[in-house]
Amino acid sequence: MTGSSVAPLAYPHGGLGPNPNLPQRERLRVLLVEDDEGDAFLVAELLAEADAAVDLVVATSLNEARQRIAGVDCVLLDLGLPDAQGLDGLRQVLEMPSNTAAVCVLTGRSDEHLGIGAVAKGAQDYLVKGQVDGILLTRALRYAVERKRADENARRLREIELRQAESARLERGLLPQPLMETDEVAVNTFYRPGRHAALIGGDFYDVVQTRPDCIDLIVGDVCGHGVDEAALGVELRVAWRALVLARVPDDQVLPALEQVLMSERRAREIFASVAAVRLDLANNRATVRLAGHPPPLLLTGGRATAVAAPPGLLLGIRPRPQIAYDIEFTTDDWSLLMYTDGIIEGRTGTGDDRLDVPGLSALLADPASRRIGLPDLPGWLVGRAEEFNGGPLADDVAMLLVSRGGGR
Repeated sequence: MTGSSVAPLAYPHGGLGPNPNLPQRERLRVLLVEDDEGDAFLVAELLAEADAAVDLVVATSLNEARQRIAGVDCVLLDLGLPDAQGLDGLRQVLEMPSNTAAVCVLTGRSDEHLGIGAVAKGAQDYLVKGQVDGILLTRALRYAVERKRADENARRLREIELRQAESARLERGLLPQPLMETDEVAVNTFYRPGRHAALIGGDFYDVVQTRPDCIDLIVGDVCGHGVDEAALGVELRVAWRALVLARVPDDQVLPALEQVLMSERRAREIFASVAAVRLDLANNRATVRLAGHPPPLLLTGGRATAVAAPPGLLLGIRPRPQIAYDIEFTTDDWSLLMYTDGIIEGRTGTGDDRLDVPGLSALLADPASRRIGLPDLPGWLVGRAEEFNGGPLADDVAMLLVSRGGGR
């Protein structure tokens, strides 16, 4: 920019300074990377004459710029430096680990093509030395910052959209429609993600009717949150449905599911809890198998009772047959609630006490719960648990509520 002339600046309100009646703009922190002292001085003068809301920091090399770039809003970069020439300097600035700044490059009259190339490579704008005044320089810096922010917002929005689309695909795999035709029982499903901003977790459920009088249900939870855990949950859910539809003996289903888990998990520390139920409608009974999972709750006669099935070991800890526990329903009017531990891990508002299974049973025994229709009951339970917790539950919650006779 050596040799350019700076004319007095005229302002619309008629003075030679900024209009005091206008609101103050955000101050920008600008890092000028320029080894020519004269050019650096001229940039400072242009900004001062324009009374720009800019705090200017100067570095004479890219190495010095690395030490000063943290917290900078915009880098004003000369493309001819002692330790970098042309677009290589831009590449190095864009790759600096702590750099979140916009970049505006400076070129000579004969190198304007480099400025165009710099914008194509990731710079927000370029300026030609000797062809700018203070107002144009200030406007270019501010526009570069705003463009960088707009690009960053667009990138984040795109990432959110991709995560939402991925979550939707995983959710379809984790939470399928029940595969059943009978009208002897009703199944209501529920899922609520936790407060994690990440993807859907590894909670899953499924319902499959294999014979007119036989229905299998499963609720499971892969430890952790994220794509890997959700994908593993999908694999387990699909494997379970395939095993059930293939009429694999009931006592062999969970051991086979554990083999899938142990072969597909990304680390040995990954495990899963499962509650599996087989309903025998003809004899009005159920068989429950647990693998480290909270017990189902039986709702009948206005009471909620935890099924006393042995808890078993988590899948993936140590292969071991799960113990079957039979329930003989004494009436044709009952409901069975299966759920993941996200709801019972919520706090009760009294110290560090958790809601736990007794607390959930108490909610179901509350007379207020009987005024809630069965389709809305899982959502009501989560709402009450969140009230006790003082906010959203930390973990995902999946539920299956299967009912016969329409009662509890």
